[in-house]
Parts: sequence; structure tokens; C-alpha cells
Amino acid sequence: MSILHSTIIGNAGQDLLILHGFLGMSDNWKTHAKNWSKIGYRVHLIDQRNHGRSFWSNDFSYMLMANDVAEYCKAYKLRDILILGHSMGGKTAMYFACNSPELLKAMVVVDIAPKKYVPRHHKILQGLTQLNFDQIKTRNEADSFLSKFVLEPEVRMFLLKNLYWEQPGKLGLRINIKVLKNKSDAIGENLKSDMQSLHPCIFIKGQLSDYILDTDTLLIQHYFPKAQQVIIKDAGHWLHAEKPLVFFDAVSRWLTGIT
Repeated sequence: MSILHSTIIGNAGQDLLILHGFLGMSDNWKTHAKNWSKIGYRVHLIDQRNHGRSFWSNDFSYMLMANDVAEYCKAYKLRDILILGHSMGGKTAMYFACNSPELLKAMVVVDIAPKKYVPRHHKILQGLTQLNFDQIKTRNEADSFLSKFVLEPEVRMFLLKNLYWEQPGKLGLRINIKVLKNKSDAIGENLKSDMQSLHPCIFIKGQLSDYILDTDTLLIQHYFPKAQQVIIKDAGHWLHAEKPLVFFDAVSRWLTGIT
């Protein structure tokens, strides 16, 4: 069994596992992790399968990703963990909470609901798939090519964090784009209707994001009866990057109340 790659920040304290979103990586959360380590948490920045430095697999589903996290906990002898997941990572955290309750203390879900989502990433996946590193030799060239598919510079900057040097002079992607391009349906998957977790949890929504709607409240309560909800004003789906201080404070205050 392959174990997920992680960077652990902090030597002591409550274990807090952070799960990034689709096409992201653990490094996206390094600043927050350093700050949480300063106030008493040992933070595990985890790369999910087919992302970052973790293993690649043709098999890709939330059930498998939640099991990956459970295996990680067993490998590091972790129990009563706190888990925070953004977007895809939030859905993984939900599955984990329902399937491995004995390992969990509380959960933070960032801007994702337990419902089914229609695929949103077609153009991005199309662009990433067509990056030809026999021709593209620099980050700027990759950015220029990707701009035909992704208009927003900040989104391209996020995606191009996946670039690395496979060998001198040859760029590559850390994400397993060949598998992920065909897994949009898996990324949008809803929780099964009989799943439930009674652990403390909080759903944090960006006010300007449409990932969690007012009409999703009853659905969230169905799966997670102890769920609380918080809205970060003037923030979209990337609320932790758009409003980092407000986000950090909201999560930290909630965690302090339940730990």
C-alpha cells in the first residue's frame, strides 16, 4: 500500500491534516500551516493521489482518497485528528469522516457541499492536456499557451505551480493529467444517501462563491447533524487565499472551541 506524501510542520500538538483541492497540491497551504503550527498544531500538508508528490494511480474516487487518508493515519499512528479540506479535499474529508469515524475528532470543510456537481474544469483540463513539453521550455511559454484556455492570470498561476523539472531542460507536470482529465464525473460525485457523521464540523463558504448555496443547508444537516456554517465576506471559492487573515481567524477560533 502506497502512503500519501506529506510535509509535516510543527513538532507537537494536535494533529491537523490539510487536503488541497482538485489540480492543487499541499504547498498551496504552507503559509497557513506555518501559522497553525505556531499556535500549537502539528500540521500535515498532504498531497492526494495523482497530485503533488504522491503516487499516481489509474483508480480515482472519493472512497479511495478517503481510504488513502485512513492509511496515512495508521502509518503515522494518528487518532483523534482534525481534518481540513478545500473543494475536492473537502469532499474527501466528508467521506473520511463517514467511513473512519474512529480516527477523527473534528472536520473543517472549505467551500464544498455533499451534493453532486456538474463538471466545471473542461477548458482547464483541455489546456493542461495539450501542454507539449517537447516544445514548451519555460514557465512563461507554458503560461502563454495556457492563456488560450484559461483567461484568469491568478488561475493560471495556481495551475502552473504543478510545473517542475523532470530533468535538466525538460518540464513536466506533477499532476497525473492523463487520469484526471477523464475523472471530472468522479470529482463531482455526491455522498451516498446513507452516509453520516456525528462529529463536530464546520462548513466555511465564500460569500461570492456558488459552490455552497442556501438551499444546501438541509442537505449538509442530513449528512452532518452537528455542522455549523460560516460565511467569509467578499471572498470566492479560493477564500483561504483571497481573505487569508479572516479565514485563518475563523478556523482557529472554531478549532479552539472544540479542542
